[in-house]
Amino acid sequence: MTLPMSWDEWAEHDGLALAARVKKGELTAAELSTQAAAGIAKVNGALSGVVEVFEDAVTDPAIDGTDLAGPFAGLPFLMKDLGPTLKGRLQEMGSLLMRGNRATADTFLTSQMRKAGLNLIGRTTTPEFGVCSSAENPAVYVTRNPWNTDYTTCGSSAGSAAMVAAGVVPIAHATDGGGSIRIPAGVNGNIGLKVSRGVFSLAPHLSDLTGLVSIQGCQSRSVRDTAAFVDACRGPGPGEFMPFWTPPEPYTQLITRDPSRLKIALSHQWGDYRATPHIAAELERVGRFLEGLGHHVDYALPAADFNAAFAAQTTCYISNFAVVIGNMLAARGLERPPADLVEPINIRIWDAGRHTTFAERARMQAMFNTTSRGFGAFFEDWDIILTPITALPTPKIGTTEYLTISDNPSVLDWFGNLWRNFAFTPLANLCGIPGISLPLAVNEHGLPLGIQAQAKQGNDGLLLQLAAQIERAIGGRWSSGRTPDVHVSKG
Repeated sequence: MTLPMSWDEWAEHDGLALAARVKKGELTAAELSTQAAAGIAKVNGALSGVVEVFEDAVTDPAIDGTDLAGPFAGLPFLMKDLGPTLKGRLQEMGSLLMRGNRATADTFLTSQMRKAGLNLIGRTTTPEFGVCSSAENPAVYVTRNPWNTDYTTCGSSAGSAAMVAAGVVPIAHATDGGGSIRIPAGVNGNIGLKVSRGVFSLAPHLSDLTGLVSIQGCQSRSVRDTAAFVDACRGPGPGEFMPFWTPPEPYTQLITRDPSRLKIALSHQWGDYRATPHIAAELERVGRFLEGLGHHVDYALPAADFNAAFAAQTTCYISNFAVVIGNMLAARGLERPPADLVEPINIRIWDAGRHTTFAERARMQAMFNTTSRGFGAFFEDWDIILTPITALPTPKIGTTEYLTISDNPSVLDWFGNLWRNFAFTPLANLCGIPGISLPLAVNEHGLPLGIQAQAKQGNDGLLLQLAAQIERAIGGRWSSGRTPDVHVSKG
């Protein structure tokens, strides 16, 4: 098969650059999707990041209502197999229980993506129901890190992160209930923005208030692609349960200007959880780099009871997932999750959470409020708080303590293991504040390490503005210009 461009040329383009070539008539949307499908075929054997390619959408980018006149002009785009549904397409959520589950309608955000000109050509891997930190169950699939396939991509936006990092597509769908956009972005060398509560709609099934912690978004390799995605896909669905943020100007315009001098706080210990000395030193190095850009940088921390906040977050996950799994069981006439179809930790989460009382949820929400107020007060004095994305190096494939196939009898102990590594991301979900992971560092094993910037609620644009300033300062060379071992341009 003759492809429209070399793999080196393909990988040098971000999404908007490819879209611009389509708009100029140099390429067609079908040529883009053909090249992306060839990229999947080239690397998916090593990475196992894509569950299914929609061949009809590859052949005919307009088949599902993609607006080829939209800003992304038919750009091929991969959907995480969780969250927004695609009419007539399977959504199996990384679970044997959900095999054959076919959506009857597009969700609101899906329609926004199509209007933006994104051609949804396939679905990517996720842990079962998006619960754990790695898409890694040998009975379903094992998704591997393109930088070193002995390591995990982390999760839960595992396959999307792997495919963007490996150069298959410049941008892909992701979701974040506690770090699931930012963590895989951080360990795969991508850009991952978790927006504020009230940016992307969960209509018609949930709202950001009833869902509380889960946010939609993308993985990308350029700040402007992420900015354009937010600009094009944000906004409320009909009958929204809450107000939505509306920025004074599009983020694609905002990011062309540097931010004013910012007050940036560094932190690498939250409650009982602290980063390794190597990771703390990487954070310090990035802090000095930001000082060199003219920002004020110092160590500071919000006044919050971090341990109590993590406990409340755990209650939220356990009770939310118990309801999700309970609904799936009810739809199938089952009384409990079948042990041969649902992973052990998810069964324990269901069992632990199905009798959560209103009083327990009320106490949880009170702690959410207290924590949010503590962070809010902090952001009266500071513009940004900067942390590593993870406290520990990326786990190797087969590190079962983080997986829902773990045999850990204690759900609380299992979540404690997660927080030990992923302490710095989940409280942004609890507080509804934005956070972005930028590929600026490396961990002890030479793998990418994201550095995370968080800001006050609604200040998503400031994070993108800072990210764009950094991108210009490094000449666009994220991850020091390195590419992963498994990449479309190699082999």
